[in-house]
Amino acid sequence: MSIASFITYLSLEKKYSVNTTQAYEKDLLEFSEFYKVSFDRDDVDNVDYSIIRNWIISLVNAKISNRTINRKIASLKAYYKFLLKIEVITINPLAKHKALKTEKKVEIPFSENEMDQVLSKIPFTDDFEGIRDKLIIELLYTTGIRRAELVGLKLVNLDLHQSNMRVLGKRNKERIVPLLDRVIELFKVYLELRESVLGDSKEELVFLTKSGSIIYETLVYRIINHYFSIVSSKVKKSPHILRHTFATHLLNKGADLNSVKELLGHSSLASTQVYTHNSIAELKKVHLTAHPRNIKKQ
Repeated sequence: MSIASFITYLSLEKKYSVNTTQAYEKDLLEFSEFYKVSFDRDDVDNVDYSIIRNWIISLVNAKISNRTINRKIASLKAYYKFLLKIEVITINPLAKHKALKTEKKVEIPFSENEMDQVLSKIPFTDDFEGIRDKLIIELLYTTGIRRAELVGLKLVNLDLHQSNMRVLGKRNKERIVPLLDRVIELFKVYLELRESVLGDSKEELVFLTKSGSIIYETLVYRIINHYFSIVSSKVKKSPHILRHTFATHLLNKGADLNSVKELLGHSSLASTQVYTHNSIAELKKVHLTAHPRNIKKQ
């Protein structure tokens, strides 16, 4: 059973994205190369845990972070789980493996003031790129969609009359996302300007470069990083931080966790709960300042 068969399974049956399947393939081929060089064998379907442990040790010695090592081992684990499923093997060599300890990753969202500074104080230009950039920031912040979802958004999925859009998320899971009036107005201006850069193209994707090509994920990152670098000193300024900010601000204002889960397109509440630590901090602040037992007597 080849690694290629597993990648085909992920793509066609599990509906994983191209980026995800490529990441799995890269990890598996890296392990395969290690096995071949170290043990002069290439049959990775039949290894025991000691071989995998040797790979882990080599990765640690190469100063690879525990988080990255855990991701690589997760790829291996999924591969052997697949082999078990189709009965190529009878024992998963990683069945009793425990992930390496990692430091908890804390992502700091933008504050409401930082969002206001970018969207209300920065003078975006009135040309195609200026309107596009502002729309991208507004859309990411007011809907919480992923960068890949924004890049893949099609004209046919926009329904400005009904104030919503259809988003194709992970594993081709579709969801309806509401749009605020201010975003709809920006969309109308952008779509008019979009016609001027299209030329003869019949491109169905919403967001384009100024030359009329499809926008790409790296450009979206650069747009976010550029504008937020003007107002924020935070180390990480990315589309994902805007998604994080969307969830945090909703929860801080009292939004129901399950509703935020649906808006984000998460399959479980556990994925959404990573955004609650900031909300809990806000609740503690309210609790300390408002509870009668904590108010000092005059």
